[in-house]
Amino acid sequence: MGQKMKIAGWVAIGAVAGALTTVQFQAVARGTLAPLPLEELQQLAAVFGMIKTDYVEPVDEKKLISEAISGMVASLDPHSQYFDKKSFKEFREGTSGRFVGVGIEITMEDGLVKVVSPIEDSPAFRAGLKTNDLITKIDDTTVKGLTITEAVKLMRGEPRTKVLLTIFRKDENRSFPVTITREEIKTQSVRTRVVEPGYAWVRVSQFQDRTVEDFSRKVEDLYKTNPNIKGLVLDMRNNPGGLLDAAVALSTAFLPENVTVVSTNGQLADSKFTYTTAPQHYLRRGGTDPIKRLTEVTGGALKKVPLVVLVNEGSASASEIVAGALQDHKRATLLGSQTFGKGSVQTVRPLGPDTGIKLTTARYYTPSGNSIQAKGIVPDVMVDETPEGNVFAALRTREADLVKHLSNGKDDKATGNGGLTDAERAAEQARDQEREQARKKLEDEARKNPGQRLVPEFGSEKDFQLQQALNQLKGKPVLVSKTQTVRAEEKKEN
Repeated sequence: MGQKMKIAGWVAIGAVAGALTTVQFQAVARGTLAPLPLEELQQLAAVFGMIKTDYVEPVDEKKLISEAISGMVASLDPHSQYFDKKSFKEFREGTSGRFVGVGIEITMEDGLVKVVSPIEDSPAFRAGLKTNDLITKIDDTTVKGLTITEAVKLMRGEPRTKVLLTIFRKDENRSFPVTITREEIKTQSVRTRVVEPGYAWVRVSQFQDRTVEDFSRKVEDLYKTNPNIKGLVLDMRNNPGGLLDAAVALSTAFLPENVTVVSTNGQLADSKFTYTTAPQHYLRRGGTDPIKRLTEVTGGALKKVPLVVLVNEGSASASEIVAGALQDHKRATLLGSQTFGKGSVQTVRPLGPDTGIKLTTARYYTPSGNSIQAKGIVPDVMVDETPEGNVFAALRTREADLVKHLSNGKDDKATGNGGLTDAERAAEQARDQEREQARKKLEDEARKNPGQRLVPEFGSEKDFQLQQALNQLKGKPVLVSKTQTVRAEEKKEN
């Protein structure tokens, strides 16, 4: 298992922002409590007292309790989490699609921050930053050596504060400073464009509060300017998930009325639920229904347009809900690689005004009743990410790689003890070897081609999987992967 930790840093090749989670929000914590184990609680109090009186130096009591809660929740599974004040604020920003910063979508290239796109009408957009600009310094901090998360933290801050970015623009071969005033940014999780006459590409990168509105508005605009679309590609590669109701709403845009999108099952009565394409199953706050409006404006075109859905190992959680629903109802052809395999739902419950927990409360099931937990969804057509193959897919972490991941709930007796057969142990060793080979190949390629993308940008002319999706829509031959195989369901490790 040590190899899994070694390759974590290389997953940035397909870097995604956000948490691998499908979440629901619950306004208040439950008032009923289960019977408490008094003896164990007395031990906990005794340990707290010993640390307070006997530890070599004074300890912050509140921090000690906070860490104890965090450890208790983290021991459950990889997706349950305690939020202190700072992390709760960051989580809310991630799901709301709003944050304070400069307003750029970024990736890492050759150790520098690369601008994928400035967000329309953001401070960075107004300051003239362009796609492919490289950020070499943030204030006085050199970017080289920082992780993408560290760079993001430096660029975010309080409203109306300034940050100095040093930009290198390759096509002009010059560096220059830009001072930008931070403000609240509304992120864009949906992009659309016509890739060929009659064929459109819709990219959904996360499922946030604004995703359904953005999707509806942008697809409306797409159809107003291109009313005769013959085929659509829904791109959810590297989509890490997000809000459950947003996934249900997006599925509803393509599916008939009153069909099942996803069902959930857990200990609580309200975790046993079937979500359908009925509006009450995705309108959390009531109000207008953007999906209904979209259907009316397009004349129901999305319900019948030929559809291909692109997925890969980074497609997780809420994006797997959409992919599973469209596949089970035979509404779309799934193309790409087997997905991440996160088949659980988390509920966010506040513990106070600015703390809370994200707790795994249910497994979810596709309309046909399948759990994809620790396995993922198998595409109808397996296609590699480049003509040379799925060269770096082995470096991407999947649900089955995460310590303490849930089983799929169908065979807990067999999987709960964490034992592996000889064949399973051999398969794990083979995966570790494959990852090590991929890591070395990545290092070699990075040395040979400094500053160049090793996997084409999604939606670009060099996007091999997108081209194969278009071939699928046109009825032309598709270059199917010769190496990808269906991953076996893996046993839980404790």
